[in-house]
Amino acid sequence: MSEQKPKPKKPRGVARLLDGKCIACGARCQSSCPVNCIEMTDSGEPIVEVAKCIGCQKCIKICPSDALEMYFTAEEQQVLAELAALAAPVEEEIDPEAAALAQKLAEYRGVWVFVEQTEGEPAKVSWELLGVGAELAAKLGVELSALVIGENVEHLCHEAFAHGAAKAYLMDAPVFYHYRTEAYVEACCHLIETYKPEVILMGATGMGRDLAGAIATRVGTGLTADCTGLSIDDKRNLMQTRPAFGGNIMATIMCDKFRPQMSTVRPNVMPMPERREGAAGTIIRDPFTVPEESVLTKVIEIIRDSHSKNKVDITGAEFIISGGRGMMGPENFAMLQELADELGGVVGASRSAVDAGWMPGDRQVGQTGKTVRPKIYIACGISGAIQHLVGMQDSDMVIAINRDGSAPIFEVATYGIVGDLFQIVPAITAKIRELKNKKL
Repeated sequence: MSEQKPKPKKPRGVARLLDGKCIACGARCQSSCPVNCIEMTDSGEPIVEVAKCIGCQKCIKICPSDALEMYFTAEEQQVLAELAALAAPVEEEIDPEAAALAQKLAEYRGVWVFVEQTEGEPAKVSWELLGVGAELAAKLGVELSALVIGENVEHLCHEAFAHGAAKAYLMDAPVFYHYRTEAYVEACCHLIETYKPEVILMGATGMGRDLAGAIATRVGTGLTADCTGLSIDDKRNLMQTRPAFGGNIMATIMCDKFRPQMSTVRPNVMPMPERREGAAGTIIRDPFTVPEESVLTKVIEIIRDSHSKNKVDITGAEFIISGGRGMMGPENFAMLQELADELGGVVGASRSAVDAGWMPGDRQVGQTGKTVRPKIYIACGISGAIQHLVGMQDSDMVIAINRDGSAPIFEVATYGIVGDLFQIVPAITAKIRELKNKKL
């Protein structure tokens, strides 16, 4: 009898970087390597030490831009060809760690939006998040649900259905009437542990930022704050885009090993979904509550900014005239106020103008200020750094006035005027007055 030739062993190869495809995502490949054979350059690209690589492909699987591939020598390629010719079945190695992670992540399904409310009055950002939440839920093939906590707030569940939710988790008890961190964290964590949502979205408001951080810490997951874009990749990971490095770049962040995936989004960043009158859904009433004596804080009084005579809510304005460093001084903002009065709008400011003390902080538009979506945004003497652009770039119309024709603001402007704003703004104001007087 002739000896049977043993089947050749499948070569593992080594990882290799593809030119021009690395996006410097933050050394995810390096952190995934079990044998520490990857070093990072100053520009954030990996260098693979071939002699140490064991071909486990973990770095290739985790790379979000497919910038790594497996490299085989000519001899290894010949072995692969022989295996293909023999149609020899090749069993893929099962990574126990990856299998356990996949099983854990599969337990979480569904997109939740936290409906923020104060004394029964909802925050508009909650409905905005239901709009983007519906898109995420459709891509994931899961239900969109609202998370409603408070006292006598069942009407918010029906309002959530009108804005796109298919289900609402309701926790209604006197202890939840006022927002207090301890009570709301206990309630949310109870629901998360019970129903295991895949994605949770919250408004980047005072309440949302406080609650989201506490929940993420308690359940041991990641949180991306102040997102400007949300999407889903082919591995069911939430792609969370936000300004990074002081607003100089837009970074996409993913939480691919933990669930739920949590994001906060500032008001007016996402478009408001169309309201569907009469829409219905399922209300899941959870009897869980928190003993009042276990909550250490008490709410004595709620003071709203809108009740102050000196406060102006620029987020809801349809016309905003903003000034920057080019205004040269606080006295010149009176000129912008005249134009705002004629248009029925409000005056905003860039961070440089606020830092200089020319305008109060509640008028600041931008990454560290407020996000606005007016019908018309007039930028006067604002250069247009990305920190400012992320706060106003979704305006229906942007009119930029600046002496510097190469200012970045003109890249997002619908109309641009290169010239002296101290001549242009009064001329616009006078023209509007003339047109209004003719109508009279």
